[in-house]
Amino acid sequence: MTTHTQKQGLALGMSTLAFAFNFAVWTMFSIIGIKIKSELGLNETEFGVLVATPILTGSLVRLPLGILSDRFGGRIVYLVQMILVAVSTYGLAFATQYWQYLVVGLFVGLAGGAFAIGIQYTSAWFSKQRQGTVMGIFGAGNAGAAITNFVAPLIVVAWGWRAVPQVYSIAMLVMAVAFWLLTSTDPRHAERKAGQLKHVSLAQQLAPLKDVRVWRFGLAYFFVFGGFVALALWLPKYYITEYGLDLKSAALITMLFTLPSGAIRALGGWFSDKFGGRTVNWWVLWICLVCLFFLSYPPTTMTIHGIKGDVSLHIGLNVWVFTALIFVVGIAQGFGKASVYRCIADYYYDNIGSVGGLVGVIGGLGGFSLPILFGVAADRIGVRSSCFMLLYGLVVAVMIWTYYAVKAEKMAVLANKDELRAAMMKEELI
Repeated sequence: MTTHTQKQGLALGMSTLAFAFNFAVWTMFSIIGIKIKSELGLNETEFGVLVATPILTGSLVRLPLGILSDRFGGRIVYLVQMILVAVSTYGLAFATQYWQYLVVGLFVGLAGGAFAIGIQYTSAWFSKQRQGTVMGIFGAGNAGAAITNFVAPLIVVAWGWRAVPQVYSIAMLVMAVAFWLLTSTDPRHAERKAGQLKHVSLAQQLAPLKDVRVWRFGLAYFFVFGGFVALALWLPKYYITEYGLDLKSAALITMLFTLPSGAIRALGGWFSDKFGGRTVNWWVLWICLVCLFFLSYPPTTMTIHGIKGDVSLHIGLNVWVFTALIFVVGIAQGFGKASVYRCIADYYYDNIGSVGGLVGVIGGLGGFSLPILFGVAADRIGVRSSCFMLLYGLVVAVMIWTYYAVKAEKMAVLANKDELRAAMMKEELI
C-alpha cells in the first residue's frame, strides 16, 4: 500500500512533469511560429499576435481553473484539462490560414491553465511551512519551454513543422494517463468529500481578490512570469534577426535562458522559505533592473571628428555578452516566480486556488501582451532592443509600487502600536 509520504512525492513529481509538458505545448509557437511567419509573410506585430494568442487563453482560464480545482479537486481537473489540450494541439497541424492559426491557438492555450490546477493540487499535500520549496519545485515545470527549444527544432528538421503539434498531442495524452494512474486524491479534497472540511463558497473564494495586495503581487508576477514567457517566445526570432543564427542554433541558445530559469525556481522557493518572499523579490527586481539597462541599449556607432580625421566607435552587445545578461535575467525571474507565490502562501494559504489563479492570470496576461507590444515597438521604433526597453520600464513600475505599498503597510501597523513606534523613532534618533 502506498504511504502518505509516497503519495506526496508522486503528487509533486507528476504534477511538475505534467506542468512541464503543458508548458512545452503552450510555448511551441516560439519555434513553429517562425516557420508560419515565413510562409504567410507576417510583419513583427502579426508575429507577436500569433505567438501570444495561446498565452491569452492560458491566462484567462487560470482563475476559473483554480476555483474548479478548489471545488472538485485538482486531480480530476488536471486530467480533463490535459485531454482537451491534446485534442486541440492535434488540430493545429491542419490549419493553413492566419485566422485559423489564431482560433486553434486559443484552444491550445488551455495548456497554460495547468499552473493554477497544479499549484492547488500540489499545495494541498504539504504544510504551510514547506509551501515555498514545494511550489518552487512544481514551478520548475516552466522548464517545459526548454523542452520546446530542444525538441521542436529537431522535429521540424526531420519531418517539418506540422509534425510538432502531432507529436506533442500524443505525448500529452500519454502524460494524462500516467498522471491519473500514479496520483491520488489530495487530502484536502478528500476531507471535503468526507464532510470533515467545510466547502468554501464561491464568494469566500473570491473575497481576497478585493485586497490591493493581491494585485500588487499580480504586477510583480506580470514581470517575473509574463516577462519570462514573452522572452521565451521572442528570443529565438531575436537571435535569428539580430545575430544571424539559424533556427536550430537560435532555439538551442535560447535554452540558456528558459532551462535555468525554470529549473532554478525550486531553489528560489527554498530561498523564499529561508529569507522571506519579500526579500527575495527585492533582490530579483534590482538584478533585473541592472541587466535590462544594458540589454535596452541599441547597437550604436558614434563618429568622433578628431584632429587627424574621423574616429568611429561602435557600442553594442555581442551574442555572448547578450546571452550572459539574458541568462542572469532568467535566473532572477526564476527566483522571482517562486518568491511571489511564497508571499501568496503567507497571506492567503486558505485561498491559494483563487488568489494564485488571479495572480497567474495577471502574469499570463503579461506573457500575452508583452510579445504584441514587442512587435508593435519594433515596427514603430525600428529598434530590436525596444523589447528590453519595455521590460525595463515595467521593472521600474513594479519597484515603485512595491516600495510605497510596503511602506504604507508598515505605517498602518505602527499606527496601532504606540510602544513599537516610539522605540523605532528613538532608534532613528540614536
